[in-house]
Amino acid sequence: MAIDLYTAATPNGWKVTVMVEELREAGVDLPEVKLHTVSLGGDQFTPEFMAICPNQKIPAMVHDGRAIMESCAILQYLGETFPTELFPLGERRWDVIPWLYWQAANIGPIFGNKLSYTRYINDATDEQKAHPLERFGKEAQRLLAVLDNQLAKHDYLCGDTFTVADIATWCWVRSWKWAKIDITGRPRVMEWVRRCRARPGVERGISFGVPKDEIDRFSQARRAQYRQGGAGIASNWALRDDAT
Repeated sequence: MAIDLYTAATPNGWKVTVMVEELREAGVDLPEVKLHTVSLGGDQFTPEFMAICPNQKIPAMVHDGRAIMESCAILQYLGETFPTELFPLGERRWDVIPWLYWQAANIGPIFGNKLSYTRYINDATDEQKAHPLERFGKEAQRLLAVLDNQLAKHDYLCGDTFTVADIATWCWVRSWKWAKIDITGRPRVMEWVRRCRARPGVERGISFGVPKDEIDRFSQARRAQYRQGGAGIASNWALRDDAT
């Protein structure tokens, strides 16, 4: 049966489109993948989307009658359903799963909050933003040190093979300039970012929802679009306290 993927051009959204393309690169004969763009201006709150993802977040996926939410859960599902070295099975999976969860619990929230306070939140003063910017900036550097220590041992996060842990982590770290999280003092991290970016599957995966000439840069128009869209998600005035 076809895979229906509901997503948008964000770091969490790109995780899954990169995974799809990397599976194809690995020679997996995937069923048809239907991409459904979710406008984060309100589509995530529709009854139709919430029937798939009660948490009102992208990405979400439906395959073989099963709906799955949360980007890293989708990566694990695809990895187990279509086995490759991207998600090794057996004991080797325990080299990968902890780092996949590390991204979900650490890199995503910290980089996401740093990005939100840097670019998107528009209902707080600079003085109010100062402490969270410092806090999330320092924690981002601690996490980059953890990543750097791993890369001192091998080319990728979990060994010498590219895995879902790299996909999940890279999709956030690649936006370091936009989030104003400096990685230039960590040559191993910089090289890992370039190494992952050079993969054809990654190239195709991050092309989703992005003009062809802006895969690695933001035009002024796109910056404005992202600021507007980000403010509509990150600012307090946009938050909802209901799930209906």
